[in-house]
Amino acid sequence: ISSTPFLLVMFSVFILGCIVTAFFMYYKPSPTLLNHLLESSDCTKNIQHVDTATNDKNMTIVLLWMWPFGQTYEMNVCSSALISDGVVIHHRDIAGDLSNLPKSQRPPFQKWIWMNWESPTHTARLPGLNNLFNLTLNYRRDSDIKVPYGFLVTADTVEDFVPPSKDKLVCWMVSNWSPNHVRSKYYNEFKNLINIQTFGRAFNNYIADKDYNPIMASCKFYLSFENSIHKDYITEKLYFPLSLGTVPVVLGPTRENYENFVPRDAFIHVEDFKSPKELLADYLLLLDKNEELYLGYFKWRRHFKVNVVKFWAEHTCKACDYLRQKNEYKAFNNLNKWFWG
Repeated sequence: ISSTPFLLVMFSVFILGCIVTAFFMYYKPSPTLLNHLLESSDCTKNIQHVDTATNDKNMTIVLLWMWPFGQTYEMNVCSSALISDGVVIHHRDIAGDLSNLPKSQRPPFQKWIWMNWESPTHTARLPGLNNLFNLTLNYRRDSDIKVPYGFLVTADTVEDFVPPSKDKLVCWMVSNWSPNHVRSKYYNEFKNLINIQTFGRAFNNYIADKDYNPIMASCKFYLSFENSIHKDYITEKLYFPLSLGTVPVVLGPTRENYENFVPRDAFIHVEDFKSPKELLADYLLLLDKNEELYLGYFKWRRHFKVNVVKFWAEHTCKACDYLRQKNEYKAFNNLNKWFWG
């Protein structure tokens, strides 16, 4: 068998390899594409460095600069139709000296989006951020891109809600414990007045993820106590018990603030009573004995159901939707005053 065809094939492969190598050595992407955003079939992707992407006119392209808390998640669940580029940056992952932020010159059309779900008390105030961003993505109702921890939606059908059976009166699940928290001081007084079953790392009573929902559903009341008190800072501590048929006893912003998110008869606010000692414990014991009064806290379930926001994919999708619909220029020059006051 002649070796000539074999040699011709090998020579062709060698020439092709040289051409490909030369292309990658000397090809320089257009500067207007640098610091551009990774594209997916739908909306967003994550990248730790600057990459290039073709600017498809039928696609909204969003760069998630850092995985929030290092947690990866699927991002092929968004929809988009128009071009509008943005960079989503999670506050808690920004270095104190801002050294891990994008270094390239920001294109004029590109919006930087400040993303944060911690309260001001638990958010470090970093220098150099006040005039850096174009948009805010936050739980607050006055943020540009509003993503609360949960929300109510209209139920598909109107029917009476029957809560699950209960074998616990009052429950509380806590991992982050500080004696300086308002909620800790309230609990220390409240626990002497009524039986409270506690769970979580703070009480050396760890529960597995699979046990969380069954335990929550088995409690008549749940202490939905926030770790700090700020405007609109109403977290999953409210929405999880609501979704599982448990009445939340809330400690956080004012009752009026809660009523911006859920009906007034869906929860009990500690401010409804002068003190734990005077009224709250007695009221919960009354509801425990009076089923009609207790079931009154579920009347809203005839018309609404609870949607607990899924971290973090829903947030980047919201950013994508916002950029798709609004492409006007916008700057945000008072982040410090707006968030920290």
